[in-house]
Amino acid sequence: MKGVAIGIDAGGTGTRVVCADQSGVFASATGGPAALSRGIDAAWETIDEVCGRAFSSVGRTFSWSECFVAIGMAGAHNADWRRRFLDLAPDVQHLRVETDAFTTLVGAHGGKPGAIVAIGTGSVGEALYADGTRREVGGYGFPAGDEASGAWIGMRASQLVQKGFDGRHPQDAFFHALCSAINVATRADLFGWLACATPATFGTLARTVLEFANHPDAARILAGAGEEIATMIRALSPVPAFPVALCGGLGSRLRPYLPPEPLKQLVEPRADAAAGALHLAQLARNEHQAIA
Repeated sequence: MKGVAIGIDAGGTGTRVVCADQSGVFASATGGPAALSRGIDAAWETIDEVCGRAFSSVGRTFSWSECFVAIGMAGAHNADWRRRFLDLAPDVQHLRVETDAFTTLVGAHGGKPGAIVAIGTGSVGEALYADGTRREVGGYGFPAGDEASGAWIGMRASQLVQKGFDGRHPQDAFFHALCSAINVATRADLFGWLACATPATFGTLARTVLEFANHPDAARILAGAGEEIATMIRALSPVPAFPVALCGGLGSRLRPYLPPEPLKQLVEPRADAAAGALHLAQLARNEHQAIA
């Protein structure tokens, strides 16, 4: 299996591995989360297990020593986590660790210049320019940042629930749907939910907000999300026609709420973050073979 390229999307909710030899992609597999925030050892354990499973699914034996590996990793922006992750790396032909935002960018535009705004539980924007330079915006984490994300939308929805229980807002159909989504029936229930709420649990309310998009309060939240995405697009764009892909679980769902001008820049992503990581791994393999 000499010269196998492996692209890995190591996220907070799951891991995806794509493997390719000289003939092309021959195997893929998915597994549990491998974000660095969950632990360095745990990240490597998950990645090793999913890679091994990808190879075994096609009857091949997995060995790191013959592999050119690129990983798009949630948490790689943290320099200390990234350094510790690299310190524990197995013996490979080549290893490149990038943020999952960058591999999403590479996948979305096939390695060519462009930008992405990735909206899921969190949010981040990144661009690659023609001169090879890169720029990232957002990605500061919830609750300080992650504008327009599922968590950001959900937190604003939870504030409507708070006001509803207090009598500061009508207990209408939208209010009751939000309560049902998080299984709260009283003010005391809400205190308990808020005490344990994480970005992911706040994000569960985003679906209800989208379902009630015509409700005035939901519409205001979604319009605000659209404007936040627009500010990221403007910050990343050196020219008005610069191509931008909306990515992540909520990217396409929030497209209708963008102002008109940024909509003109939007393009469909060509591929996902795992494909972007594979592209980087294949580049490294090709460079190595050209030198050899």
